[in-house]
Amino acid sequence: MAAANRYYYATRDPLGAAGDFTTAPEISQMFGELIGLWLADLWDRAGRPDVHYVELGPGRGTLAADALRAMARAGLTPPVHFVETSPVLAAAQRARVPGATRHDDVDALPADRPLLIVANEFFDALPVRQLIRTAAGWRERRVAWAHPLFVPVAGGPPLDALIPAHLADAPPGSVIETSPASVNIARRLARRLADQGGAALIVDYGYEGPAVGDTVQALKAHAYANPFEDPGERDLTAHVDFATLAEAAVAEGARAFGPVDQGVLLDRLGIGARAAALTAAQPARAEEIATARMRLTDAGQMGTLFKALALTAPAWPQPAAF
Repeated sequence: MAAANRYYYATRDPLGAAGDFTTAPEISQMFGELIGLWLADLWDRAGRPDVHYVELGPGRGTLAADALRAMARAGLTPPVHFVETSPVLAAAQRARVPGATRHDDVDALPADRPLLIVANEFFDALPVRQLIRTAAGWRERRVAWAHPLFVPVAGGPPLDALIPAHLADAPPGSVIETSPASVNIARRLARRLADQGGAALIVDYGYEGPAVGDTVQALKAHAYANPFEDPGERDLTAHVDFATLAEAAVAEGARAFGPVDQGVLLDRLGIGARAAALTAAQPARAEEIATARMRLTDAGQMGTLFKALALTAPAWPQPAAF
């Protein structure tokens, strides 16, 4: 999964109608604007310190451009840092946010002041391990080559000791996912917040785990595809275990809030008022704005599948909407 996604993102812009999927910032400016105001409010209540804005996997830079515009109206104009490894997407980011500094890894982020961190649809693309219940107990799900496809197989040593007690007796065929890469990054970010100050907002599709379920999926041309076919030519993702990320962050000294549903977050942050203001300013776009709002918040669309987790430094105030 790591190798396939590394190649996939390095060789294309996967976003939009011509790509494989669309993210919330590409649906409407309201998403990025509200996140920007969320950050500005938190910064204001923290005493308006000098901060850095950080985004992990910023796509085309659309969210950052909208958030920074909203933050500037509140008096917040921080230096911008993107953690991005794709040269194709980095070019799009430079066009939208020309002054941003790009980093290959979170460890390269500056350590001189608090960080305001945003990670929208970042953690879902990080690799997962799958443990599967077999007749002989829990084993790791691995990948084998069976021309012309990769196929999942169960193998390796027994892993029953790693399984939470309430899931240990799940029926044969049950799958539990773990993401050491996600936990590692969450811990490193939380350590930065604890040491430097600041806050992070993680938005993604996921659940509060650990839980049983195989969530690895592939997208190609906005349709589900076989994740074991054409590696590197389709987007591979897995649902994010928010409870595990929160636990990892707290272990490093940060505070965790949530998760809350994306629809709840945006409603509490005032997406209704923002939609009304945009409609009043541009009546011809009323249907488009209403459709975008519904897509972002409706329970049948992104509203409940996507969730938000907030992390803060110990001395920072409780974030809005949590």
